[in-house]
Amino acid sequence: MPWFLLVVAGLFEVAFAACLGKAKQSTGSASVYWYAGFLVCLTVSMVLLVKATQKLPIGTAYAVWTGIGAVGTALVGILFFKEPADFWRIFFICTLIMSIVGLKFVSH
Repeated sequence: MPWFLLVVAGLFEVAFAACLGKAKQSTGSASVYWYAGFLVCLTVSMVLLVKATQKLPIGTAYAVWTGIGAVGTALVGILFFKEPADFWRIFFICTLIMSIVGLKFVSH
């Protein structure tokens, strides 16, 4: 269960970063809604991270949480914000994924 909470926390980290991106692109009241979404996603992400770290080592949990956020945010940037998807960017995203999976396997 703590690994599930950690993954969901990482996905909410991606969501709060995406909300920031959309808020930057928006104007008026639309940007207020995106900032509100940011705050909600940030809160949920942090609460779930705290819950996960009650059972998992803090170093592993934090590394996995930030890794999910980094990979997810990079993919959201490529897919929705038209950021470049060159070979090296994809290569390093893949190495991050392998590192996250590796941490899961070596953690007790």
